[in-house]
Amino acid sequence: MKRQFAHIALVVAGALLLGACVALRVATHEVKDDPVAAKPGTYRLDPRHSSLIFDVDHFAYSRFVARFDKVEAVLDAAPATPETSKLRVTVKAASVDTNVADLDKMIAGKDLLDAGRYPDITFETTALKRTGKKAGEMTGSLTMHGKTRPVTLVVTFNGAAPDPLTGDDTLGFSATGSFNRADWGLNAWWPAVGNDVHVSIQAEFIKKAS
Repeated sequence: MKRQFAHIALVVAGALLLGACVALRVATHEVKDDPVAAKPGTYRLDPRHSSLIFDVDHFAYSRFVARFDKVEAVLDAAPATPETSKLRVTVKAASVDTNVADLDKMIAGKDLLDAGRYPDITFETTALKRTGKKAGEMTGSLTMHGKTRPVTLVVTFNGAAPDPLTGDDTLGFSATGSFNRADWGLNAWWPAVGNDVHVSIQAEFIKKAS
């Protein structure tokens, strides 16, 4: 009985110590805001801490906001020579989420994205340019609805550091951009729905600790 109690006490003490260590790492967590100081390598998007949001004009009353729920991305990061970094993104067209189920089906349907025929929306970098300590422009090929056109995003580097909970190297970015949906043949419902699409991205990329 005493041995069992001692074992339980040891487990509890270990758990408390581990919790204290994690709490300390969280409390003292800092990120490096210089992208050149980030660790190079292949990073993958953390979908739990990322978002791809877009908005379009609705009858000039407001800009209607929606998002895509299924996004995958791989970043080959070369912080010392950022212009050589590469990003590849795949968005599942059918994962469009407007918070209105019937509208989701309409947007993913044949009138617009035609997700049954074109299930993937992809973006792949063609050029990167650093415009400031934490700022840059990323140009890439956006393929959607069977057409490929260039799109430029304004990118902000938010920081790099090991995740205090997992130890995985993590990079954080924000990005914005806009494009004319009609250039991809997505001109249905105009002028009720505007052609100018604004995109807002929050992204965390992780490289698993070895």
